[in-house]
Amino acid sequence: MATGRTHRPATRSRGIPEATVARLPLYLRALTALSERSVPTVSSEELAAAAGVNSAKLRKDFSYLGSYGTRGVGYDVEYLVYQISRELGLTQDWPVVIVGIGNLGAALANYGGFASRGFRVAALIDADPAMAGKPVAGIPVQHSDELEKIIEENGVSIGVIATPAGAAQPVCDRLVAAGVTSILNFAPTVLTVPDGVDVRKVDLSIELQILAFHEQRKAGEEAASENGAVPLAPKESGKGPDGDVPAVMPA
Repeated sequence: MATGRTHRPATRSRGIPEATVARLPLYLRALTALSERSVPTVSSEELAAAAGVNSAKLRKDFSYLGSYGTRGVGYDVEYLVYQISRELGLTQDWPVVIVGIGNLGAALANYGGFASRGFRVAALIDADPAMAGKPVAGIPVQHSDELEKIIEENGVSIGVIATPAGAAQPVCDRLVAAGVTSILNFAPTVLTVPDGVDVRKVDLSIELQILAFHEQRKAGEEAASENGAVPLAPKESGKGPDGDVPAVMPA
């Protein structure tokens, strides 16, 4: 089976917009649920609703994949699952290392969805010598001194950082120097990487703060409505110019 080190997804070479790429996993999740229910075909309207986008945007996205569906029939579910999986590179085996096996890192290691989505946890790495050898999700934790060796031996190109903020950048630098070209960052800090390295940041505190903002706004509007006041400004949707990207995005 191919590994992530020698094969890259085809999306960039095919000129698929980044916004479309970001929606492909949403379509795949909805399609996988339909496949599990043995649903053979789905209309663009049904699939768009399940994915949380509008049908016109879905049809435009699928046109980049060369998939247009059949009038009166819709899209073949199994074919779309394969087509999107292939476009995202999920028909390959992507070895992943998780660095930082605290509560969050251990939770990620125990996540059962990696294997079914084309990812294999190749190693769990932590700087604490006391963690070395301890099994987490059936995988023995290895000390961070072995990081470069592990990446080379397993052909790893994707690293997950779940360390404290202060350790994240040094870990990132070591991952990049060892050949990792894609990083998923759970540490509450912004990483600096060279050109050619992709970073996706997941910051739960920022997402909660955005939700708190909207909750506060809703509470204010309800109070104004009860008092008969007219809102000073129309309510914003929390969406960006294309209708489905939050106006405030984490770094």
